[in-house]
Amino acid sequence: MSKSLISIAVTAVILSGCSLIPDYKTPQSPVVNQYPQGPAYAPAQAANVAAAEQGWRQFFRDPALQQLIQVALTNNRDLKVAALNVEAFQAQYRIQRADLFPAIGGTVTGTRQRTPADLSISQQTTTSGSYSAQVGISSYELDLFGRVRSLTEQALQSYFSTEEARRSTQISLVASVATAYMTWEADRELLKLTQDTLKTYEESLRLTSRSSEVGVSSALDLAQARTSVESARAALARYQRQVAQDENSLVLLLGTGLPANLAPNQPLDGDMLTEVPAGLPSDLLTRRPDILQAEYTLKASNANIGAARAAFFPSITLTAGAGSSSAELGNLFKGGQGSWSFTPTINVPIFYFGQLEANLDYAKLQKDINVANYEKAIQTAFQEVSDGLTARKTYNDQLQAQRDFVQANQDYYRLAERRYRIGVDSNLTFLDAQRSLFSAQQTLITDRLSQLSAEITLYKALGGGWVEQTGQPIQAADAQPTKTR
Repeated sequence: MSKSLISIAVTAVILSGCSLIPDYKTPQSPVVNQYPQGPAYAPAQAANVAAAEQGWRQFFRDPALQQLIQVALTNNRDLKVAALNVEAFQAQYRIQRADLFPAIGGTVTGTRQRTPADLSISQQTTTSGSYSAQVGISSYELDLFGRVRSLTEQALQSYFSTEEARRSTQISLVASVATAYMTWEADRELLKLTQDTLKTYEESLRLTSRSSEVGVSSALDLAQARTSVESARAALARYQRQVAQDENSLVLLLGTGLPANLAPNQPLDGDMLTEVPAGLPSDLLTRRPDILQAEYTLKASNANIGAARAAFFPSITLTAGAGSSSAELGNLFKGGQGSWSFTPTINVPIFYFGQLEANLDYAKLQKDINVANYEKAIQTAFQEVSDGLTARKTYNDQLQAQRDFVQANQDYYRLAERRYRIGVDSNLTFLDAQRSLFSAQQTLITDRLSQLSAEITLYKALGGGWVEQTGQPIQAADAQPTKTR
């Protein structure tokens, strides 16, 4: 390559140093730096280890659930799409960044032409040719006002935003698998409870039927016993359907079938989860991937303003080449055959009938929209954590009360059964005790499921579910390409 071409390339890069991107300032947080307090809220204590840094293997203590989450992270299709989107936006960034530098290419061309006599000025058949070999720069824009650099910054921030979207997808997937698994477990326990209750009802119906045959029980007692049996059978069919549908939903999240060697599960009322402290609302700004995604999108729209501003100024495009040309192929690389070309083009915007102004207004409006989206993401996160804290406090109280209620119903059932068998009370009191106990046990299971789901939602709201083991570093999007500024 000739020295002149090298000089042109170096000068072009040096001149491309200006930027019209507005100075970025992070919008102020639209929420107070303290979660709600009161009798309905669990205290939001400071965290030694933030929820976002607590591995999901430490938070979820059920070995079967841990195994299912690992399967989902490997096979779930939504997560695969999110990862591919990250790679696609990274490629777009690399494409846009390449425009900051001159594209240098080499070409070798050759032409051989025969002209018949009746078309030749000399009235003789002629044969001519031309050959050239060049290395050059093709249509390189001198980025004097930072238009290309602004577009590169926009592509970079969009890539960062997509990386945070992938993190958000993974966190949502981990929470969804956990919630689906808990729902499956709860419905299986409800199914087992219904099966046991149905056996009890059927035995009661058998005894009442025998008593009716000998004239001890009335036809009304027999009919009431049958209603309990049929009601339990209907509940049995309902829970069988729900268990099957729960399994189908779980398989969809996993992206594959349930593992054949699924680890033994813990009972729903066991020690399923580790309680995580909420920390402070300011922690969400650096922990929640959806908030970071909104901020990177905001930064991308801020960079677009720089590109819209630069469009008001002249642009200079360079095309240059240097090499060798000859009419004969054999002389192409001989001395004295050197050739070069230099074609600068200056484009000056004059009359665009408001297009440039409209583009700038649109870029500014997009930034304002993304500021509102960023603030809404913070408000949503604050609300989700606040809901989680009140759910933690009230569900603990509710579950304790429900356990006491189940115990009271068990005592009621034992007394009613004994009094009915010895003929002190009617069958109506005994059936009422049966139904009350069954209903209380069902409610206890559903309340436990609601509590576990609320804790999982709180873990997700705090940004948890990204790392597998506590102590692993959280990979930030900024650790990928270096920002250009």
